[in-house]
Amino acid sequence: MPIQADANPRAYCRCAFPAVLNQCLWMAACLTLAILLAITTPAAQAELPDALPELGDASSSIISPQLERKIGRDFLKQINAGLPTIEDPLLKHYTLRHMTKLAQHSELDDKLLSVALIDSDQINAFAAPGGVIGINLGLMLAAEDVHEYSAVLAHELAHLSQRHFARGIEEQRSQALPNLAGLLAAVMIGALGGGEAGIAAISTAQAAAQANQLRYSRGREQEADRIGLNTLVNADMDPNAMGRMFERMQRQYRFSRRPPEFLLTHPLTESRIADARGQAQRYPSIAYDDSEEFHLMRVRAQVYYAQSPQNIAKQFRRTLRSEPNNRVAQYGLALALAEAGEATEALVIADQLFGNQPDLLLSVAAYADLLIKSEKIDQALRLLSHQLVLNPDNRPLAMLYADGLAKAEEYDQAQAVLARQSVVNANDADVWYNLAEVAGQAGDILAVHQARAEYFVLHGSYQRAIQHLEYARRLVRGKANQPELARLEQRIIDLRTRLRAARS
Repeated sequence: MPIQADANPRAYCRCAFPAVLNQCLWMAACLTLAILLAITTPAAQAELPDALPELGDASSSIISPQLERKIGRDFLKQINAGLPTIEDPLLKHYTLRHMTKLAQHSELDDKLLSVALIDSDQINAFAAPGGVIGINLGLMLAAEDVHEYSAVLAHELAHLSQRHFARGIEEQRSQALPNLAGLLAAVMIGALGGGEAGIAAISTAQAAAQANQLRYSRGREQEADRIGLNTLVNADMDPNAMGRMFERMQRQYRFSRRPPEFLLTHPLTESRIADARGQAQRYPSIAYDDSEEFHLMRVRAQVYYAQSPQNIAKQFRRTLRSEPNNRVAQYGLALALAEAGEATEALVIADQLFGNQPDLLLSVAAYADLLIKSEKIDQALRLLSHQLVLNPDNRPLAMLYADGLAKAEEYDQAQAVLARQSVVNANDADVWYNLAEVAGQAGDILAVHQARAEYFVLHGSYQRAIQHLEYARRLVRGKANQPELARLEQRIIDLRTRLRAARS
């Protein structure tokens, strides 16, 4: 039976951006209305038994942590559906691991985060209720060291730990619905990188806001800066990096007609930069080590956004002429050469770089990635299979292993690896997408539809998910596989319930 429905589910989910902006505006208005109803309607409050205030946290009486998590899950689906995200397993692994480390040193009660790595070279990062952190890959390009990169992320963690979303609703509860809807829409458009529409929405929202609302906003930013500094110090990061990063961004975009989204949603002033520098002086002045891993990933981002691998290879060669032992430039050159099809030289550099680091997971993954790019598939598979015995279910190693198996046309094995990943990383849309692709190559049409259904679920497209499960159900009917049929039918019932709830 031929595969029904979308030949390219990503093309469906990542729709044209203007439509996404309209969806965000509508979602913000609906969300605001729902929140205000929850605030003002006793019956609605009675339906939220978890929405009890925590001691010392008045905002919890309006928006409970449970409701914030629900908003966060829905917001993450909007990100998946409306924005291109980075699929690179190494960049995703580094970003999540680094954020997890910072979160352990923050004031967050719930350290479990959902991190979305956005495919954009513009500077931006944002925090959404429920522990959602969005990071443009461009932030890594803009930061000159791991401390500056971490400073922006620590600031966003502080927004979460201080529950600025819920507290903002508490402060705005007496304001008119259009004003609050405009502010929420502006935040969401800024988070999604809304271009000129984002500027217009934010400008309109700010013009409509009262002076005290703007003071609240400035106060929240300063509070997030100061708490972020504590997070940096606790994580053994340089607190002076926050002032450096802010000052460079302000200087770089001072006369720009189109500042980055981060500056639109987090306005920088001279007093705020001075405060960040002054607060950093409270901590001991010591030397902080930089991170080679950060710079390896930063180079990976630079090659990814390069106009051509040949041109950026020339840049790395120039660096190596003056700094022949610069490992970061060596890795960048190897990556650029591999992308340009010059495998022989790329592998010579890779052997020198990573041959003596067999136990560092990121180095192993980077080496295996270069081997796959250079079509040394057998060597890559041997390396990855050995490492997966030592590190079972490691996401970047497993994703690279599945990629290598698929390139070796071992589709059944690749499907088995990705099926396991779909269990341990069920919220990773890229896992489901790749599983559907490999299952199709393996001829397992039932698994194609099941994987695509879960992919669409993570994008909030429940109707599309149900369609795929109905195709799968037709494949199973008439066969002696009643348990599988029962699972499919129950999943369809569950998704129809979600769809009704979303529509209502």
